[in-house]
Amino acid sequence: MDFNKLLGKKIVCRCGMTHYCPIRHVIIEKNAISKLSGLLDGYQNVVLVADENTYAVCGHRTEAQIGARLENKVVYSGEGFLIPDESSITALNTAVSGKTDLMVGIGSGVINDLCKYIGSQRGLPYYIVATAPSMDGYASVGAALVIGGMKVNRPTGTAEAIIADTEVLRNAPLEMIQSGYGDIIGKYSCLNDWKFARLVRGEAFCPWVHDFIQETVQHVAGLGKKLLKRDGESIKTLMEALVCTGIAMSYIGNSRPASGSEHHLSHFFEITGILDKKPYFLHGRNVAYSTVITQRLREELLTLDNPVCRSFDRDKWEREIHRLYTTAARNVIDLQRKAGWYELDWQSLYTDKWAEIQELFAGMPSSVSLEHLLNTVGLSMDEFIREYGEAKIRDAAVYAKDLKNRYTVLWLYWSLIGEDGRFSSDSG
Repeated sequence: MDFNKLLGKKIVCRCGMTHYCPIRHVIIEKNAISKLSGLLDGYQNVVLVADENTYAVCGHRTEAQIGARLENKVVYSGEGFLIPDESSITALNTAVSGKTDLMVGIGSGVINDLCKYIGSQRGLPYYIVATAPSMDGYASVGAALVIGGMKVNRPTGTAEAIIADTEVLRNAPLEMIQSGYGDIIGKYSCLNDWKFARLVRGEAFCPWVHDFIQETVQHVAGLGKKLLKRDGESIKTLMEALVCTGIAMSYIGNSRPASGSEHHLSHFFEITGILDKKPYFLHGRNVAYSTVITQRLREELLTLDNPVCRSFDRDKWEREIHRLYTTAARNVIDLQRKAGWYELDWQSLYTDKWAEIQELFAGMPSSVSLEHLLNTVGLSMDEFIREYGEAKIRDAAVYAKDLKNRYTVLWLYWSLIGEDGRFSSDSG
């Protein structure tokens, strides 16, 4: 794929926006790491960032490419999931000096986000050497962090270079390949949410970016069985799709084209897992499973003849937020008070738009077909249910929306059905 057509050029779009992605280099090929030294001209003091697992994959090769330019390195523990919280941020910020002129991260989601955030805070460029085709944030603006127990997205720039050795990607842990596939399948949900938000709330929308992502999804959706076998070309196609989706986010300036209700559920499982010290799946796997769940919510909403909004019991809602989010509950409540959406009269909007909402939801792939796609890459909803249980999944369907101030189908489900729903995480 020729990424040069997508990078470094201002695209004046009919949507009214001017799209631009400042990334300078995207290299996705065999032995891509060998190209790193040729991209270091002008840099003299490089900080290397990895964790013990990613450093073991290609740290020595990357360090050899940096050579005498290496000023310092940060290697986080490889035990458990690395969390991009205050502690991790401080560790990297401390390692960067006044002389540092470039960071080179080795890893995927969290390492990329940490480099992205510190780079933005310190005015430093960074490169990312990808170790897995596991998520779509390599090329995006914004860093996903955990601050005060809340999943937050901080505005940042992008990487200057994305270097992805296809042999490294092909040999990544299978769950990370599944995670990347799941992140792409999640676009079925988030693109529908984006159109839904435009319909109901008049949010900014770009048909060209929407179609660009939709075409990218179509290139990957049928590759599940080949990805399961670690087919080299399919792995490359997946990585290209993940980078393309990140570029699309850069075009819009936020994650709206690639993150909707399915990501809110994923964040719920991650944040409650961190707060309760319980296990949770990788981000993209959570997104994959949550895509099926959010589609079941749409299908339940389609059974309603007319929209009738429920009354809002703030005291009950706050009790539930405290039960689920414990030490982070006050931050969640404050976020929703600022958003003010619980005070809005949604009834007239939903009544006026109901026929269009139904038509929009009816155009989605069925939850059964989405579940089949997950099965092709070795993901099973049974595993999802065993991990979290019916009660937690139901809580996510009702209260995950409160982690963000982004409008999705979760708000409609809350308004019309909520805890009274027939929702089940089991398609049977």
